[in-house]
Amino acid sequence: MEEFRHSYSRLCKESGAEPQETVLQQLQELPRGRLDLATHSLTVDTCRALGKLLQKEALLTELILSDCMLSEEGATLLLQGLCAHTVVRFLDLKGNNLQAAGAEALGQLLRQNKSIQSLTLEWNNLGTWEDAFATFCGALAGNGTLQQLDLRNNQISHKGAEELALALTCNASLQQLEQAMDHNQERQTTSRENQARTHVLSKEVKHLREEKSRQFLDLMETIDKQRKEMARSSRASAACVGQLQEALNERHSIINALKAKLQMAEAALALSEQKAQGLGELLATAEQEQQSLAQRQAKEHRMEQQEAAERESKLLRDLSAANEKNLLLRNQVDELERKVRAQQEQLFLARQELSNTTAALKMRANQAEERLELEKKRSRQSLEDLEQLRAKEVEHMTRHLEESERAMQERVQRLEALRLSLEEELSRVKAAALSERGQAEEELIKAKNQVRLEERQHLAHLEEKLRLQAQARDEAQSACLQQRQTVAEAQARASQLGLQVEGLRRRLEELQQELSNKDQEKVAEVTRVRVELREQNGRLQAELTAQEALKEKVAALERRLKVIAGDHREALLDRESENASLREKLRLKEAEIARIREEEAQRAGFLQNAVLAYVQGSPLRAISPQK
Repeated sequence: MEEFRHSYSRLCKESGAEPQETVLQQLQELPRGRLDLATHSLTVDTCRALGKLLQKEALLTELILSDCMLSEEGATLLLQGLCAHTVVRFLDLKGNNLQAAGAEALGQLLRQNKSIQSLTLEWNNLGTWEDAFATFCGALAGNGTLQQLDLRNNQISHKGAEELALALTCNASLQQLEQAMDHNQERQTTSRENQARTHVLSKEVKHLREEKSRQFLDLMETIDKQRKEMARSSRASAACVGQLQEALNERHSIINALKAKLQMAEAALALSEQKAQGLGELLATAEQEQQSLAQRQAKEHRMEQQEAAERESKLLRDLSAANEKNLLLRNQVDELERKVRAQQEQLFLARQELSNTTAALKMRANQAEERLELEKKRSRQSLEDLEQLRAKEVEHMTRHLEESERAMQERVQRLEALRLSLEEELSRVKAAALSERGQAEEELIKAKNQVRLEERQHLAHLEEKLRLQAQARDEAQSACLQQRQTVAEAQARASQLGLQVEGLRRRLEELQQELSNKDQEKVAEVTRVRVELREQNGRLQAELTAQEALKEKVAALERRLKVIAGDHREALLDRESENASLREKLRLKEAEIARIREEEAQRAGFLQNAVLAYVQGSPLRAISPQK
């Protein structure tokens, strides 16, 4: 077999095809004298190579090619190779669907081959092609070596049976023909068994149909129930979703209203900021005016001091040449000047106190503005963080801000009026001091003139001078008394101014206290608003979480509904596919049973008639062995 294997490989390669591995493996494992390739699908190239090898192989006695799915060309090539073979005794071609070409090739094999004694042709289609089967029967009639022939399940028609019967009348070597005649009883028993089985199967099929119909009805009922349940659940979920949508719409409307209120509050806050900016600009202009006024006053004071110093130097130069008798008058004038300087210092102190008070007022105003800015920033930040503010609170805050702004404007106006009154008082005091200074200068001029006259008339009118000096002394004393009275009046006025400044200080402290109270009220109001906004935000967050939970529940219900619908759909499809497959199987079984019945009945009738005709008309009936 090894040489046979190598020869098979070589022939396949020469024809340009690869040898089949299954055939090579089978050739390697087969015993000597026997080639079994059953159930191996053989290609045309393999059949060609095997046909060539069989022409030369002298040791092969058995060839089994059952269920090899041979094609017409492959079967022809194999049978042509066996035509000249003189050793093979047993040939099995069962289940290869041999048709017209196969039948003709078998006829040629039976005419040419003189060694084959057993030929198995079960489960082929030789009887379908009547002309080809007639050729096969003609070759069978002339064959003298074939002893055993198997033609079961070859679709032999009545005409084919006649041809076969004629061939059997001429064939004297065939000893065993396994056809329907030899097994007629078996066929009848088989048909009866088949009928009984068919009846049982019909009952079982009927029972299965009833069972399937009941199952189908139950399934439809369960499906209807599930559909109703799904419809109820879908309606409930739709109602729930509608309620949730309404709640969401309400929440959206509330949020939109709060947003609108927030925008209104922001607009009111912007207006209040603009008003506060305008007040700040007014305060800045007032501070600039105060600064310019203080600069002008300081400049005037310096000029007055310079003029006074110049005048004093002139008076001192004029009086240095005077007599010792005028020392008393000079001392009195010095005292008056010292008093004037004291008054000027008091006025300067009053101005400084006024500037200090204005600076303190400015600082407090700046502090108030800073606090207001801080409060604005805090309120803006709280508004930006929380994004919710009710209209009533905004209106309350705007009214409160407007009232506070009006109060601040009124306070600023009162302070401005006080400042104007103080400036008028200062101007009056300044005018009085200037008038007194003018009077003193006039007196000094008179004194100078008198001194000059006395110098001119020093020797001649000494007594007159003394008299005039005495008069001047009396007048100077009266002037000093008047100056003292004016100084007392100035002191009284200064005390009054001090009292007014003290009142202003107390008023400023009260204003500061009121501002601090307002700040505390603002802080409390802002904290209250923040707390309320936080509570409202917490409620909204809780509602949002509840809505999200409801949304998740709705989504889970929808997913569950989808899963249930998919499962029901798959179950329905499975049941429908099962029903369809069962129906198809039942139909196929019924068709097969009917076909088997018809075929068995036809074959039995045909074979019985053919065999009877053969037996009745055979001339060798008395001497031929039993077939």
